[in-house]
Amino acid sequence: IKAPRLLQSIFSAVGDLYLYKLSFALFGDGVAKWALFSQLANWFMFFCFNRTFSNSLETTLTLVGLYYWPSVRSSLNKAPSGSRKWGLALAALACAIRPTSAVTWVYVGLLELYSTHDRLRFIFVELIPIGFVLPVLPISLIFAGYSLAALEERGSRNGEQKRSSCICNKWPSRKQLAIFFLLASNIPMALYMSLIHQRGTEDAMNYLSKEAAKGKVKSIIFLMPCHATPYYSTLHNNLPMRFLDCAPSKGMPAESDRFMMDPVSFAVDFAKNWSHPSHIVLFDSEERHLKDFLVSHSFREVRRFFHAHFKVDRDLQASVVVYAMTD
Repeated sequence: IKAPRLLQSIFSAVGDLYLYKLSFALFGDGVAKWALFSQLANWFMFFCFNRTFSNSLETTLTLVGLYYWPSVRSSLNKAPSGSRKWGLALAALACAIRPTSAVTWVYVGLLELYSTHDRLRFIFVELIPIGFVLPVLPISLIFAGYSLAALEERGSRNGEQKRSSCICNKWPSRKQLAIFFLLASNIPMALYMSLIHQRGTEDAMNYLSKEAAKGKVKSIIFLMPCHATPYYSTLHNNLPMRFLDCAPSKGMPAESDRFMMDPVSFAVDFAKNWSHPSHIVLFDSEERHLKDFLVSHSFREVRRFFHAHFKVDRDLQASVVVYAMTD
């Protein structure tokens, strides 16, 4: 269960390192340390960057790739020789992981095309096979670090003036207020989003893993949007599992979309061809439509796990419910 998370934590640490190095290359140490502080204090990065999402790895690859990208640096701080090839290789790897992110790197590619002297070589030899990606948040945090560094520099100048005139000020500086605001607004959100929000799917899978180890689980069907729960990385048992497909198909919505549009009709048709599972997992928002269906197929509720206080992109999915087939 922990190995994928430990691996992603290593990727995240590399991303943090290269955010600092990129900020240092662009603006110097004063900005780099505050950019890193902004990254570590940001609740969304705390919540997402350590998760095993493809765009978490994409973000790390982008930060490393941008560090090696020549056109983002000033003429006084040139990239090492051959660095563009490293940047392009990392961009290619990122796009192999998430092909749809290619569009977002157009700006960086055009910037390089404008600044390079050998445009034909760049286009035909280096660029054509490559896709691009540019997660916005870490880059914006570099500019947050730039602002904090500017406040620090301004505070240092003001401090020297006050010492020279022997004037004491008991009020906190703008930099201290900014740091306090960042921490006060991000730490509670980071803890809530990481420890409480949408934890039901993971709790349900941990429960099923323990039940499977006792031999009480034979097969599982997830009647919920695709990829809503962890999978074998948490279950750690060689059991048949089935989640609804979300791959596009010609002329009709994907399984996951059809289920969300009409849970009852989909479940009735789906049950005609299933191998009767021992457990069904679903959100309470769909459970209220499917209670009669579940009872008619000899299922009963065995556990209910809190999931969320508020809705995100769908109806409120307040809890995750596990149903088991009655003996």
